[in-house]
Amino acid sequence: MNKKVLFIVNPKSGKEQIKTKLLEIVDLFVKNKMDLTIYTTQRSQDACEVTRNRIAEFDMIVCSGGDGTLDEVITGMMQSKIKKPLGYIPGGSTNDFAHSLKIPKNLVAAAGVITLNRQYLCDIGGFNEDYFVYIAAFGLFTDVSYQTSQQLKNILGHVAYVLEGAKRIFNIKAYKMSIEIEGEMVTEEFIYGMVTNSESVGGFRNMTGKNVKLNDGLFEVTLIKSPKNPIELQEIIGALLLQEVNPKYMYSFKTDRLIIESEDEVPWTLDGEFGGNHRQLEIVNHKQAIPIMVKSLDALK
Repeated sequence: MNKKVLFIVNPKSGKEQIKTKLLEIVDLFVKNKMDLTIYTTQRSQDACEVTRNRIAEFDMIVCSGGDGTLDEVITGMMQSKIKKPLGYIPGGSTNDFAHSLKIPKNLVAAAGVITLNRQYLCDIGGFNEDYFVYIAAFGLFTDVSYQTSQQLKNILGHVAYVLEGAKRIFNIKAYKMSIEIEGEMVTEEFIYGMVTNSESVGGFRNMTGKNVKLNDGLFEVTLIKSPKNPIELQEIIGALLLQEVNPKYMYSFKTDRLIIESEDEVPWTLDGEFGGNHRQLEIVNHKQAIPIMVKSLDALK
């Protein structure tokens, strides 16, 4: 019996390579007894809505786009409370999560992975009433991905984020927050924070720490304190460039739940898209919530 598949495509993602490979991918799926319904996204949150409303009709969901498209599909799946196998064909500019899952950059090769039907149960983050796949972040540079134009992303790829981020280095805002860290409430001013389930962020590997597992029920958390002078800022930037944790200025730990309260509303980014302004947050790890197709289960152990 053919497997009924909803194939959600963001045709504007990345350098729009999916348009040149779509027929080849469809042919590959049909040869592997997949009965396709193709849906091209028309606007923001379209992928979330169609997933939530139609997931019950299908045996599998496949999506092609960047991390934002994947976020929308998984959010729709979590909202529906119906879990179906998910295939991902990364077509964005950075594709951090696909890199962590060892999904090939080549679109047709990534489609081939889906036909193998090797399901990896992956953790998903809960963010108050919302969800994220691999990163929730605030502060320094976190608005770069959603304020960088899609046209610039398509032309320059990862370099576009670096260029946009460089504009922000002399305009750093600090947020006073109370955060429960390993059972103790800590109140500090922070310029940056990220809660992650990924081996890379913004295309940079090892930014999230060592021994990262995407199915262990734990987030990797990094918080950077506000520097008091230019020398401290230089030391923080130096640690980031070396991909090291400087405990004098940074907190780094693992947790399955995070409670955050801030004096003012703080803008957050979820998987590279704007996640709203928040004063009170509960971030929870939904362990092994979604089965995602991967090339090798052994490579992710």
